[in-house]
Amino acid sequence: ELAQDRTPHRPIRSEFVTIVTTSVIKGLLDDLWQQHVFNTEETEYMKEGFRIRADMARCLIDMVIRKGERASHIMIDGMKKRDHHLCSTLGLISSPAGVGELLPLMYFLNKRSVPALF
Repeated sequence: ELAQDRTPHRPIRSEFVTIVTTSVIKGLLDDLWQQHVFNTEETEYMKEGFRIRADMARCLIDMVIRKGERASHIMIDGMKKRDHHLCSTLGLISSPAGVGELLPLMYFLNKRSVPALF
């Protein structure tokens, strides 16, 4: 069930880029590496290749989307562990109290065309 305030065109990607912190991004990268979604080179590139947090966040979410549904679920699980408020704000959980199931990130992102950068 979708969060009550979710609309199909809500800009999940841009909200993620705006809100997520560098420490959460680095934690998500560790999760994705440990689960063999990203290899060592991809992880190091993400951690060291960007000076601007928003660029790192854009690259992360785009790479995860390209990797598929398993990668999206791993990322969402990591977000829930590291930043419950972020998940709630993005509508990835059905209530602010955390009751409800996580929803696949790709479901929201693939419902509309997302420009490569914005």
